Amino acid sequence: MNTYMRISKIMALAYEKQIVIPAFNVAYLPMIKPISDALKECRTIGIIEVSRPDIENFGAESVRAVYEEYMKSADMKFTFLHLDHVPVIDENFMPVNWLAMIEEGITLGFDSVMIDGSRLNFNENVRITKTVVDISHLNNICVEGELGYVFGHETTVPPPYEEIFEKKLGFTDINEAAKFVELTRVDWLSVSAGSIHGAISGSARDLKKIRAKLDIEHIKKLKEATKIPLVLHGGSGIETEYIISGIKAGITKINIGTEIRQAYEKGIEHSQKYAEDSVKDTIKKLIDDYQIRNSVDILMPD
Repeated sequence: MNTYMRISKIMALAYEKQIVIPAFNVAYLPMIKPISDALKECRTIGIIEVSRPDIENFGAESVRAVYEEYMKSADMKFTFLHLDHVPVIDENFMPVNWLAMIEEGITLGFDSVMIDGSRLNFNENVRITKTVVDISHLNNICVEGELGYVFGHETTVPPPYEEIFEKKLGFTDINEAAKFVELTRVDWLSVSAGSIHGAISGSARDLKKIRAKLDIEHIKKLKEATKIPLVLHGGSGIETEYIISGIKAGITKINIGTEIRQAYEKGIEHSQKYAEDSVKDTIKKLIDDYQIRNSVDILMPD
């Protein structure tokens, strides 16, 4: 079975069985091994991913460097490699050479890629996402798109969280989501339903994230409209009860970045081993919170 079929089958089964696939962002290259080790020790299927902010704001170095470290350090029975958050327009509202980054991920052999057109109008988002889907599917690579807007990566000050949630600011439109999936043929859809990204600039990047919540009914409606695995960005800091309810409502992949990055950064003040153990311990707790220990036995029964 090729990698595209394998990851597609696992995501489809996770969607059907209401089991979440955790995806961990690599802010620093030495985080890859402890992420993989934690997943292996818990017999849990997970995704190791890198985003443009991980490379530009922290210590992931480059797409190639992450790929090479992944190939050297990760156990591929329990992990996949994902190119996360390739934006068309970045957090500073500047255009990005998204095609070059996507093509680099494809050429290297990433299992999946994400194109983030969330700062575009609907038609432009569809056009570019469809372009990435066409290129990626020819190379047997899954694509994650994004519709709606998850606050947190801006260099400007976002609205207060309670205002974001109460007014559903940036929330993914139900009707647009159905149309987006139909037009793009995207494999997975990143949606906005209450989560926020961790800060990536200034002193705020070291602060504990806001305790976010999720609009569970909104997620249920998105699942009904799209009928494909939904992705939750900004997974760190969300109350566990909302995560569990969100998984049952349709979330199949959840991205965790801030929580494990800060564990690593605080740990490295003591030693490299302490930092890696801190990442592992944090991931193990999340795996237990999400109730996905031994998920490999359900998702890969062979």
